[in-house]
Amino acid sequence: MYKTILIATDGSSLSARAVEHGTNLAKALGAAVLLLTVTERFHVFAVEADQLEETPSTFKEHMQKQAERTLAEASEIARGLGIDARTLHLEDDAPYQAIIRTAESQRCDLIVMASHGRGGVSALLLGSETMKVLTHSKIPVLVVR
Repeated sequence: MYKTILIATDGSSLSARAVEHGTNLAKALGAAVLLLTVTERFHVFAVEADQLEETPSTFKEHMQKQAERTLAEASEIARGLGIDARTLHLEDDAPYQAIIRTAESQRCDLIVMASHGRGGVSALLLGSETMKVLTHSKIPVLVVR
């Protein structure tokens, strides 16, 4: 049924449950797994407190370390379930678009993601990335609560 499953993660605890659920499904189906995390780009005019205090280079370094940590944790969950997952980190101002584009370009049959992730001001302003993926994706989406 599903041959390649994209699992989007932001490092939150709920996202970790989505990684576990998605990798268990992949194991049961014999599907390949692609773990994806998307970080935002630096903005000169930002509402996020962490961007107000950083320079473009320190922000990029901070986001890279966060992405590496997020993907390492997700990979560990997958490995613990016997799945050797590929990982990918992208920078994009519209994470939902990056998730959909990646799923399409990698020929994924299913996208797995948490019902919500990190919050804060950006979540209030931008809305749920999961809802945006659900609304715009032609690929099936499994939402883990």
